[in-house]
Amino acid sequence: MTLLLMAAGSGSRYGKLKQFDDLGPKGEFLMEFAMYDAIKNGFGHIVVITKKENVDFLREHLEARLPKTVKLDVLSQEISDLPDGMEFSGERLKPWGTAHAVWTARDVIKDPFCVINADDFYGQSAYENAAKFIREHPQEDHYALVGYILKDTLSEHGSVSRGVCMTSGDDLVSVDERLKLEQKGDKVVDADSGLEYTGNELASMNFWICRPSIFGVIETEFREFLQDDQLVKTGELYIPKTVQKMLKDGLAKVKVVPAQDQWFGVTYASDRETAVASLKQKTAEGQYITPLWSM
Repeated sequence: MTLLLMAAGSGSRYGKLKQFDDLGPKGEFLMEFAMYDAIKNGFGHIVVITKKENVDFLREHLEARLPKTVKLDVLSQEISDLPDGMEFSGERLKPWGTAHAVWTARDVIKDPFCVINADDFYGQSAYENAAKFIREHPQEDHYALVGYILKDTLSEHGSVSRGVCMTSGDDLVSVDERLKLEQKGDKVVDADSGLEYTGNELASMNFWICRPSIFGVIETEFREFLQDDQLVKTGELYIPKTVQKMLKDGLAKVKVVPAQDQWFGVTYASDRETAVASLKQKTAEGQYITPLWSM
């Protein structure tokens, strides 16, 4: 099993590269706790997608810490990485999106894998439940989303973007992307659309359980994307949309796996204090050793 971490963001709202902020008790990055939890649950391959200028630094940092039995790949997400025969000669500041970040790993991932954000803390049970799902569902078309309770994924310091899930039992029906969600009294309100939620809905935090079959689907979408001049200027390819297309086309069966743990993230600089305190508490409670890689 492989854990793929997306760490190519710019941290515009955080004020710096939050993926490399020393939030742990001994200066560990938040993503290191994800790796620790995954390895503890049988993941033997770590893949990190980052910016080109961060590849060498991150590889050296992780090689010095991860167990030698764990395979490590650190790859750069680049705008020039296109399907064979496709060209792009324009200018673009942002990468092609999260689905393209996943596609970046197409040549190194050959087995079931989980996709997460490097700047989110998902909790130990998320990796335990994901590993269990992979073991119990070996079929190539069996995918899953690790779901969280919407009201538990908000920030006290500003609006957040979340994928609000529609489900039927434990089957995923759709993921509705909302970009400006905030707690307003006893409701969660999306400032863009005015839609209100109870807060008890399931939310996607981009923790996906995937199979290598997704790479071909992303490439097909990417080829179509590159032929649309407007999308090429400002659009992005998103994992939820790719998975939903696979669901609609009958290429995947997608379950929702409950996280059964508390999520937290560092969207804003003011989220940092909460993250540091939470990691310190979890370490004090014995969930993590310190230093993290002294095992």
